[in-house]
Amino acid sequence: MKKVVLLLATALTLVSCGSSDKGELVGVNDRPNVLDMQPYGMVDVPQGSFTMGSADEDVYNSHKFEPKTVQVQSFWMDETEITNNEYRQFVYWVRDSIAYRLLGEVDPEKYLIEADQWGQDLETPQINWKAKIDWNSKNEDEREALEEGLLIKTDERYYNKQQLDATKLIYEYTWIDYHAAAQKDFSADQAAKDYRGSQFNNRPSALAGGRKQLTNLERVNIYPDTLCWIHDFAYSYNDESTRSYFDHPRYDNYPVVGVSYVQSKAFAAWRTLQMNNYLEKEEYARMADFRLPTEAEWEYAARGGVDGSPYPWGGPYVNNGRGCFLANYKPLRGAYDGDGGATTVVVAHYAPNDFGLYDMAGNVAEWCEDAFDASTYNFAHDINQYNTYRATDDDDMVMKRKVVRGGSWKDAKHFIQTATRTFEYQDSGKSYIGFRCVQSYLGRVRGDNPKTSSNVYRN
Repeated sequence: MKKVVLLLATALTLVSCGSSDKGELVGVNDRPNVLDMQPYGMVDVPQGSFTMGSADEDVYNSHKFEPKTVQVQSFWMDETEITNNEYRQFVYWVRDSIAYRLLGEVDPEKYLIEADQWGQDLETPQINWKAKIDWNSKNEDEREALEEGLLIKTDERYYNKQQLDATKLIYEYTWIDYHAAAQKDFSADQAAKDYRGSQFNNRPSALAGGRKQLTNLERVNIYPDTLCWIHDFAYSYNDESTRSYFDHPRYDNYPVVGVSYVQSKAFAAWRTLQMNNYLEKEEYARMADFRLPTEAEWEYAARGGVDGSPYPWGGPYVNNGRGCFLANYKPLRGAYDGDGGATTVVVAHYAPNDFGLYDMAGNVAEWCEDAFDASTYNFAHDINQYNTYRATDDDDMVMKRKVVRGGSWKDAKHFIQTATRTFEYQDSGKSYIGFRCVQSYLGRVRGDNPKTSSNVYRN
């Protein structure tokens, strides 16, 4: 025992002798740098408090948005809804990653990099993104691998043209149930019993193996529902939109639709992965955490710093002084194109609000992170208000309701007001619902921390 104490004391002495802190409390040096960069395509929404809810008459007597003061922390938010072309980047990445895995089983030396080549303790080989995928390979094994795992089989294709099988575009990602982990009296069995159906946990099976089981695996088909234009509107001819909207270059800068809440969450997880991989490669601290906005964040951002405003531009009218409409919605009792577009229009077509955010009213409604409950405002906290429930396939439909905000091209002006809240089911993709991402604000510090007058680094 004496030898152990002596060795420990010697080690501490060596560390102390090698330090340059001169005996002072100076914190830890050599911390990773933080990238001083506002995320591309995002705007800075400063922290603040505001009156959340309607400041006007509750026309439908719904009592779903009674006013309350809410404090919101600062965050970054996409200046427009996610466009078809931006979402296509996600689709192509998933497509290619699946293709590389399939081809890697045929020719691992070309399409994969062995784990030991990375100089890291990795369990499985990694994709060699530098290898070019030959979609029309003359190698029979490669063709069979792609057709079996990613493409529509030859005898099922239209016009004998090579086609992607959208049902096979599955994206896998993990998420951690921090709410369950945060419980001080955490135990697997008790948590599964107590927190079933609450915001802290709704997957008892996830807790069966202890804390390590708080990491949950999601498998999501990420291709948009391109038939949403047909099934959303009965007795209405929308076949052209169905065939063209997501695929045609004309609609590249239109908001993506037909994406469910679950798919939008998968997109945010992929976007986080992409940015953090870049930051790690450049030796910056991993800080990206893209997600859907909470309901409170969305309304605060939509108001643009103007408390009590019924619309993002202030209000109370939907026209400017020249009579021009200020958003894409359903004006004049159904003259859909009276505002410039019969259905969706290109993003950023109308002027932004005072935060620099476009289309916070109309065009397409937007998914929020929150689960929908008509009484949320009565029980949720007034600091960063948030009500979550991760519904499973076995849950009742009422538990699968998620908040939708902003109104769309098909809605009357009541639904494009900043305070109006409604819902849609988490596994539904609609022709009038899109989304945008936010990222929590972690500060702007680049390089070494500033020196004090004593010429010693401080945190």
